[in-house]
Amino acid sequence: MTVRPALSLPAIHASHGGCWLRGGMADSTRGVGKGEAIVAAADTPLLMINAPLVASRLGYPDLSGLDLLELYAFIHPARFVVPTPKGLAHALGLDEPVADDKVPLLLQEAAEALLATCERTDWAEREGAWTALQSLVRMRWPWSTLLTPRIKKPEKAERWLFARLPEWEEAPERPQPAQVTLSDQAIATRLAELTGAGAETRPTQREYARETGRTFAPRGALRQPHVVLAQAGTGTGKTFGYLAPASLWAEQSGGTVWVSTFTKALQRQLRRESRRAFPAERNGKPPVVVRKGRENYLCLLNLEDALQGGFGGRAAILAQLVARWAAYSQDGDMIGGDLPGWLGTLFRKRGIAALTDQRGECVYAGCPHYRKCFIERASRASAQAELVIANHALVMVNAARGRDPAQRPTRIVFDEGHHVFEAADSTFSSALTGAETIELRRWVIGPEAKSRGRRRGLSARLADVTSYDEEGGRAVEQARHAAEALPSEGWLARIVEGTPLGPIEDLLSAARALTYARDESGGQDAGYALETEVAQLDGAFIEVAGRAQEALESLRKPLVRLGLRLEALIEDGPDWLDGPARARIEGARGAIGWRTDLLAGWIALLARLGGPGDPDFVDWLSVERSDGREWDVGLHRHYLDPMKPFAETVLAPAHGVMMTSATLRDGDDWDSAVQRSGAPHLDLAPRLFAADSPFDYANQAEVLIVTDVAKGDIPGLAAAYGRLIEASGGGALGLFTAIRRLRAVYGRIADRLARGGLPLFAQHVDPIDTGTLVDIFRDDPRASLLGTDALRDGVDVPGHSLRLVIMEQVPWPKPSILHRARRLANHGKGGGGQAYDDRIIRARLAQAFGRLIRSADDKGHFVVLSSAFPSRLLSAFPPGTPIRRVTLDAALQSVAASVSGAEAAAKRPEGIS
Repeated sequence: MTVRPALSLPAIHASHGGCWLRGGMADSTRGVGKGEAIVAAADTPLLMINAPLVASRLGYPDLSGLDLLELYAFIHPARFVVPTPKGLAHALGLDEPVADDKVPLLLQEAAEALLATCERTDWAEREGAWTALQSLVRMRWPWSTLLTPRIKKPEKAERWLFARLPEWEEAPERPQPAQVTLSDQAIATRLAELTGAGAETRPTQREYARETGRTFAPRGALRQPHVVLAQAGTGTGKTFGYLAPASLWAEQSGGTVWVSTFTKALQRQLRRESRRAFPAERNGKPPVVVRKGRENYLCLLNLEDALQGGFGGRAAILAQLVARWAAYSQDGDMIGGDLPGWLGTLFRKRGIAALTDQRGECVYAGCPHYRKCFIERASRASAQAELVIANHALVMVNAARGRDPAQRPTRIVFDEGHHVFEAADSTFSSALTGAETIELRRWVIGPEAKSRGRRRGLSARLADVTSYDEEGGRAVEQARHAAEALPSEGWLARIVEGTPLGPIEDLLSAARALTYARDESGGQDAGYALETEVAQLDGAFIEVAGRAQEALESLRKPLVRLGLRLEALIEDGPDWLDGPARARIEGARGAIGWRTDLLAGWIALLARLGGPGDPDFVDWLSVERSDGREWDVGLHRHYLDPMKPFAETVLAPAHGVMMTSATLRDGDDWDSAVQRSGAPHLDLAPRLFAADSPFDYANQAEVLIVTDVAKGDIPGLAAAYGRLIEASGGGALGLFTAIRRLRAVYGRIADRLARGGLPLFAQHVDPIDTGTLVDIFRDDPRASLLGTDALRDGVDVPGHSLRLVIMEQVPWPKPSILHRARRLANHGKGGGGQAYDDRIIRARLAQAFGRLIRSADDKGHFVVLSSAFPSRLLSAFPPGTPIRRVTLDAALQSVAASVSGAEAAAKRPEGIS
């Protein structure tokens, strides 16, 4: 590789294996203790990579210095890099460090390589750099003094970010899609085009694609969509299997297909793979658009406020780096898009959330950047797109609240379909909590004492409307007055102290007291959430709930009237109501509409408290806690079967819906999958299709159930994890059902593994977002990763980087009030009680096992550390997979032998078998 000079500044590297410090170029790298490393870092700025992680390794949270990731984000915004020494070396064309003591020199070489980029004529991200640097100089960003001599002032003044961003354009409404029927031959031809010439012939993939095509047939009757349930084992090729008929239908009909996922990782994968199925551009419009909730996108007005003094200290530097990224971003997606996931964590997560529209504070056309808004651009692009890649929650919200038919999905493929029930459960639930109610107060009233930022209440948002329309003005004022009954700043401290203010805080105080009084979980001192069912309430509680209900109704009524006044204005507007004003009022009307629906749900929840129970719902009270600290209190309502509202809002208006997954059904039993599809609520019988995985599990995988690690023995659990990871030489994914045990195991084994050259990372421990942790794990075959449910599915790490999955125990369902109610309800259908729990556990085991074998060349072990693993759960694993109950020592021998065999095969000369 190209040899570049190194920057003559001291550099530091810290891992669980130790600390290494290198002075200027004339010095050598030497190992130092944590104390000396901290003193050195405090004495002079040191080159480092990922300062929060280095600080965590040193146990010195106030560490700062010259972080190469910040420099990379400035020089190469919106460009991917794994935030490790190895990842940085690969991104810059430098030699990968072979050991920890070689990292400081690499950091010096990487710093010089990045700084030298600024002097090259082919620097792709030069525009805007000089202007941003001037602001960063004033903020005393550590890198600014080194960058200043490298970046020349441009001959012409650079355009400000907001002048460079393109404007979106209005488009005419699309006609209804043509009614077409896809032939099997056409689907097969399109599939062959996508997989490419010479690709392996997969008959099951062709069958799967053909079945998917049935989703797009013309609908025969109102409220009778085509519903297809398709289980496709890992390796079937389901992505191209459904993209082939989807792209064919979109092309022939002129319509839009929505593909919905549960995880952001699959969204990223779909964005890449959809490029083969859809042309780069058709009729001047992008054929593929990724849609997410508003809270995922950069808000340009929030960014402008941050750049103009709204952020201070380190957060102000973050705002400048985000502005650099915004100018080069594909779509402004800050959460899982092309903004580096590690950027926010470099600044201890300060600022990222504040730069998105987390609180529904958008002023729509009243915003000076409305025509350049990333959210509005994505929304309009999706109305013209052939393929919209979204998530389950957004699809359901659009179906439930979408007033614009162009935004309402009618042909939907739910990938990761085993999560549709879970997403529906969240979407159609109601939570009357302190956090939710104070947010509603802020939206109505706007800034109050001690509040910060640019937030504006209804009066400010609709000032022109209220000055023109007297009745609308009265509604705004009445809503503002009624919102004062909602919790205000400091509400949680007041209810803990027994001094609530107002009817809603009175209700939350009573709910908290009753939850503590009735809790029988034994967890009052453990720091976990507490809950109790809504039943047998006394008269005093009912009276408090009644007053809260009246307060909420007093707010809902003026909001309903205001919504009607805005609707009337749009239909018969005054002369001053131009296009932008009309769009702003339309946006306000939509925001008011969903908040009145929110209030209606809360009111219905409270109205039920004093009467007979509603068999469709499960209600309970809760106190939410984390690490022993309370953070929310409230009342909750969930549908006993959330697929009932799903069927009405998503299925009934649709023409074709497919749900697909590698773990859709339970073994060979379709009953649960059919019930959890919602189809029975419309008296539909869905088409069923199943394709087994083509992988040779008998030779590629082995399940080991370790019988001699005692439950509750944390030292023994940690020792088992450590020894298994050592036996496999890393490449292990450890899955936990409790964060407390994850942290305990990590703390006991991380240093020992690192000293053996086996890096260990962990969710809820390392200051790194989950997506970046997976990127690091995927990039280093000797690294291992510990995590919880978020890593059980949605993690795609093919190849040698993942060769061992370890589960600490059987993933039993949490015995919550909601789980108990559903367990009992299914018992009446013949599938409740233990059978209901077993289906959930088998699904979780299948999802976790699915992380292990992702390609035909993968091999590995799936280890469960449970002496009491019931035999009835073994059907969770693919047929033919070897399953053995063994001691830990025997498991270690199997894992080590497999690794030795793989290494020997890799060294074997070609042609020798």
